[in-house]
Formats: sequence, structure tokens, C-alpha cells
Amino acid sequence: MNRDKKTLALYAVFVIVALFSLYKVYSFLRSEKPAETQKAAESGAPGELAVDLNEKQVGAIKIGDVGQKSFLLERKAVGNIDFNQNMLTQVFTPYQGRIIEAHPNVGDKVEKDQVLFTIDSPDLLNAESTLIAAAGVLKLQNMTLARAQKMKNFGGASQQAVDQSTSDQMTAEGALKSARDAVRIFGKTDAEIDRIIQERKADPRLVVKSPMTGYVTTRTAAPGLFVQPGVAPPPYTVADLSTMWMFANLPESEAPEVRVGQDVRARVAAYPDRDFEGKVTVLGPSVDPNTRRVFVRSEIADPEHLLRAGMFVNFVIRIGDSAQSMAVPMAGVVREGDGTMSVWATKDQKHFVRKTVKLGHQQDGFDEILEGVQPGEKIVTEGAVFLSNILAGGAAD
Repeated sequence: MNRDKKTLALYAVFVIVALFSLYKVYSFLRSEKPAETQKAAESGAPGELAVDLNEKQVGAIKIGDVGQKSFLLERKAVGNIDFNQNMLTQVFTPYQGRIIEAHPNVGDKVEKDQVLFTIDSPDLLNAESTLIAAAGVLKLQNMTLARAQKMKNFGGASQQAVDQSTSDQMTAEGALKSARDAVRIFGKTDAEIDRIIQERKADPRLVVKSPMTGYVTTRTAAPGLFVQPGVAPPPYTVADLSTMWMFANLPESEAPEVRVGQDVRARVAAYPDRDFEGKVTVLGPSVDPNTRRVFVRSEIADPEHLLRAGMFVNFVIRIGDSAQSMAVPMAGVVREGDGTMSVWATKDQKHFVRKTVKLGHQQDGFDEILEGVQPGEKIVTEGAVFLSNILAGGAAD
């Protein structure tokens, strides 16, 4: 029994010695932890966060100077493309009737005065019938006047009869002129009017032509459809696509910087490497009470007709001339967990100190630095997030 107690005591001592040895090894390894996870608060300025890197780690990053770059003063936003409503026409029939023929389709290019559709117009039929009757009355009055003048020469008619015939002839002449004008309103030419009078045959077909050169954007016209003036939807809509409108809503805080006439550069997903140039044409007079945004409309040049109504577009508005500022590659700036932006500065390329910076514009892969570093200061230009991760890992331990 005593022997068992002695053996158990020796075993307990052995376990204690083993645990103590493990603790010493662990403490030694902790003391030999790579230097990059040590905070500079232990060897640098109070409150300063930093890491030390070995040669292999330094080789994995790039170091450069805080430089100067010309930044354009711009504001970015998102909008959508629409037709230029100032160069778009809804083509209605001038008189009611039933469509006989409809020619171009959506997407077709049409020239000015090209026929879009033809309708069977009862109004035109009435006007042409009046024209034919007026022409017949004038012909009769011309013959009556000539007869009265001839009979007067032989004493067979009085001057009163001649005067009456002259008055009737002039009235008939005026009626024919009014009838011709009434038919001309329907788009008939003088040659077509003369042919109607000569053939004494009314043609009720009213031809509706395009008022401009452009492209058909919508069509509701179809044979047999009854149409009336100004009643929606229009049979055809024709638009000039050489320019397009771009609508956007800017934050209220940016509204004072935007002016009519400022240059706009836009890009769409369909052509990601192509810029479309334009200018701001309208700035909304009020702020949306729900979104607190201001309406902005720009006119974008599109001579090749690449843009389509409804496209989403990313664009920038140039609000001023370019300015020289400190610049850092985007890969050298890290967004920290608390939302601040930081860079890693160094003097000996071994000891790296984290500095909080304030950013301005972002352009061509560079961030504008407003404050936090000095021109010419050496910083990590690529791989800065690696240092922030090392610091975060050390803090966790």
C-alpha cells in the first residue's frame, strides 16, 4: 500500500514537471513570435500602430513615394438614357379616318416627307366633292357671262343682266379658290387638285408623311384601325437619334456644384470602354422631398446611334478645372473596420506605421489624399491590406 502511494506521488511530480516544461516552451515561442505582429506601442510613439516586416515579407509588397497628380473636379452619378424629346415627333392623322396602308416599321429610318401611312378620309372626300362642284359652277358661270356679253352687243341683254352674270362668275371663282385651299390642307398638290377637277373623280385617300428625318421608335398603325386627330396612342413616333437625353438625380449636397453647360462624360454597360460626351442642359428647380435629390438632365451626343432608351448609365460631371493634389495608388489605401481610410508609411522599409488619411476624388486608379501624409513620404503602394491584416491578427492574439 505504501509502495503504491509512493509511486503515485512520483507520477504526480512527473506530471507537474512536464506541464512546467511545456509552459516554458510556449513562453519561449511567444517571445520568438514574428516581429510583424508586434505593435509599435511597445517600441514607438504612444498610441502609434505599426508592424515590423522581415525581408521576405517586404519583398511581397511595393513601396513608393506619395506623389502629385492632376485631378479633375468631377462628381459621379448614375442615370438612365431616354429619347431627346425636343427632337421627337408623335405623328397623328390631321383628320379622322380608317388606315388603309402602314409602311415603315419600328427601327426603320425615314426621311422628311416620306409616306408613313394612308387613311380613307370622309372629310377629304367631302372636300374634293365640294371642289368638283365648285369647278362645275365656275365653268357654268363663265359660259353665262360670255353669253350675256355677246347678247348685249346685239341688244338682246341689258347691262343689268351682264353685271349680274359678272357677279355670279366672281362668286363662283371665289368658291373654287376656297375649295382648292380646303383640299390643299389635306396635303394635295396643285397638280393633284387639277387632276381631280379634270377627271371629276374624288380620291378619299389621305397620305400622312413624316415631318422630319429620323427613326421610327413606336408604331401602332395597322390597316383597318380607325384613327382621330390627337387621340393617343399616335400611329407613329419618329425621333432624331443623333442626340439622347440622360436623366439623373444628384444628392442635395452636390446640387450647388452643378451648373447648366458643364461637361458630362457617360458610359454604359454595352460599351464599357467608350465615353459618350455631353453637357448639362437642365437642373431641377426643386428637391425631391422623399429622396432629397435634385433632378438633372444632360444631352449626350450619339452620332452612331449606339445608345438605347432605357439604358442605365454611369457618368461624371466636370464641375471645375483640374487641380494638383497628393495621390496614392488605390491598392495603397485600406478601409479599416471602423470605416476610416489608412495608408502604411515607412522610413527604413522595415518598420511600418499606419496613418489615417482623408480622401478626395478617385481617378485613373489613384486616390486623392487631402490630409494625413506629406508629399514624398514613403508608403506601401501595393499590398497595404496585408499589413492591416497582420496588425489585426496581432491584436486578436
